[in-house]
Amino acid sequence: MPRVGVVILYAQVVIPSCPGCPAGGAKEEGEQSLQASVSQYHLFRNMADVMTFRRSLLSWYNQEKRDLPWRRWVKEEADLDRRAYAVWVSEVMLQQTQVATVIDYYTRWMQKWPTLQDLASASLEEVNQLWSGLGYYSRGRRLQEGARKVVEELGGHLPRTAETLQQVLPGVGRYTAGAIASIAFGQVTGVVDGNVLRVLCRVRAIGADPSSTFVSQHLWSLAHQLVDRAQPGDFNQAAMELGATVCTPQHPLCSQCPVQSLCRAYQRVQREQISALPSSPDIEECALQSKQCQLCLPPTKPWDPALGVTNFPRKASRKPPREEYSATCVLEQPRATGSPLILLVQRPNSGLLAGLWEFPSVSLEPSEQHPHKALLQELQSWAGPLPATHPQHLGEVIHIFSHIKLTYQVYSLALEGQTPVTTAPPGARWLTWEEFHNAAVSTAMKKVFRMYEEHRQGTGKGSKRSRVSTPSSRKKPSLGQQTLDSFFKPHIPIDTSSSTAQ
Repeated sequence: MPRVGVVILYAQVVIPSCPGCPAGGAKEEGEQSLQASVSQYHLFRNMADVMTFRRSLLSWYNQEKRDLPWRRWVKEEADLDRRAYAVWVSEVMLQQTQVATVIDYYTRWMQKWPTLQDLASASLEEVNQLWSGLGYYSRGRRLQEGARKVVEELGGHLPRTAETLQQVLPGVGRYTAGAIASIAFGQVTGVVDGNVLRVLCRVRAIGADPSSTFVSQHLWSLAHQLVDRAQPGDFNQAAMELGATVCTPQHPLCSQCPVQSLCRAYQRVQREQISALPSSPDIEECALQSKQCQLCLPPTKPWDPALGVTNFPRKASRKPPREEYSATCVLEQPRATGSPLILLVQRPNSGLLAGLWEFPSVSLEPSEQHPHKALLQELQSWAGPLPATHPQHLGEVIHIFSHIKLTYQVYSLALEGQTPVTTAPPGARWLTWEEFHNAAVSTAMKKVFRMYEEHRQGTGKGSKRSRVSTPSSRKKPSLGQQTLDSFFKPHIPIDTSSSTAQ
């Protein structure tokens, strides 16, 4: 097998001193240099390669970029504050959310609140209502908080530098600040989001943990080095576009990549393919290798030929979401005509799903001995005395948040034969089915309502087959279901008079 040539060059990697770099660069990291030897293999050693990277990427972007509403908005908007606001909204919505999902939300948002001043005058209820279903609801709340701060404290003008944007705007981190500053204001600063991180790790064969301080600083250093000085906004969008459409996580389209010739990961794949041939060209590799190099793939996760370029970046080990249990009840009030009214209550203004509306719910502990009391008390605290009938178990709904797997045991109860409730206490409201679909509710509650709606329509029409899971149809009932069902069996009386609101 022919020997592969190597370049044994090392460098002290230092975060570049670039005016206006976003906070989280040199200042955020204490202006410390990366005190470690790094092979030139993981760097761009000459300006010719940097210029080739910029030119190739921008040329590809000009031909292949997607037509997205926020890009049109920025292109057509001359007012810098409105342009920056448009970028800000898009970047916040795109955090951990796919482009296809964001497009409709973004269009509705900008039609309703086209300026910072419009958003600042909106209510949190309106923001939550429009954001409903998009997930990570704190994002919308922080957008509005930021808009109010800019209008009330800064005269409606957004800061022009990434560093100040990050310092001033709630919920705006290093990446979002850099994106706003470069795209809206033309500031020469690099950005590193998930897509850019993947591109850089493959282009320079960086296999170490990208979440570590050392590797993160190195990636930001590369981003600052590569960003085009004349078109920083277009360059950053091009790098993100490349990661989103070509250099994808699972099935990258290497044959369509404009910077393929500069990609260390692709070169590694080529080397693997030609290594068995009688003669092959020398292909550069890291001189230090994984035993010493802090940027190479770790010895515990060596190169896997079957993965090819997807060996990079290193996959972060994620903790499984913690499991939580809850009981929720769709309390309905029949009407003479139309769908029944259903009761919704508002969540606290802080914490998970802050300010959103939900069906009355109680949390369950695995060791909970009397969850029925808490659920009945919760219902009575909002609706007053309950009928002597028993809540009907409809099934369970599982919803996974970013860090929580929440299992809802879903029940329904009708206030039949009672005096109609015309008003609800503060923090609660009775809505029609139609009004529910326009309310500020979470995706989890939409799942609960869908189960309730399907069950009610199925049983109401005399259907012999229920489309929801029931205790009798599941082989292994969950802990929450077993606990609640033991208290909601028909032969156990429910004494509503002894359960008072807490």
